[in-house]
Amino acid sequence: MMETLFTTPLWWHWMAFGLILVAAEIVVPSFVIIWFGLAAIVVAVLEWVFSIHFATQLFWWIVLSVLFLYIWLKKYKPKKKTTKGESHEDMGTEGIVTEAVEPFGRGRARFEAPVLGSSEWVVTADEKIEVGEKVICTEAMGNMLKVKRRRR
Repeated sequence: MMETLFTTPLWWHWMAFGLILVAAEIVVPSFVIIWFGLAAIVVAVLEWVFSIHFATQLFWWIVLSVLFLYIWLKKYKPKKKTTKGESHEDMGTEGIVTEAVEPFGRGRARFEAPVLGSSEWVVTADEKIEVGEKVICTEAMGNMLKVKRRRR
């Protein structure tokens, strides 16, 4: 009896293993461990219903773990939305100079709509632009924007 207990996992071994992994997800919030735990719980049900061999149990646990993880990562995991590579979409946004800009110097401008997540930026221009003049964003240059005077 004891030899069988420690050599061939019974259905409740898989159930306990699965519940431990699911509970571990609370401590390690990666949302990855839970899929291995759910696969172990499914294997527990398969073992309880069909009384399958250990190699088959292990096979199904690996297959289901990979399947659940793949489905989560490819279908349901929220995609991280970044603005990287999307700066061209904000070009052409109009703003007003709040701090005068000397040619090839720096000034400040406030934009009507946020440009790359911020409505106020340090700006540079090829020409002198006075406070209160309207400008158009033409290029993102690191942590500042290049602007030009808006022609009427």
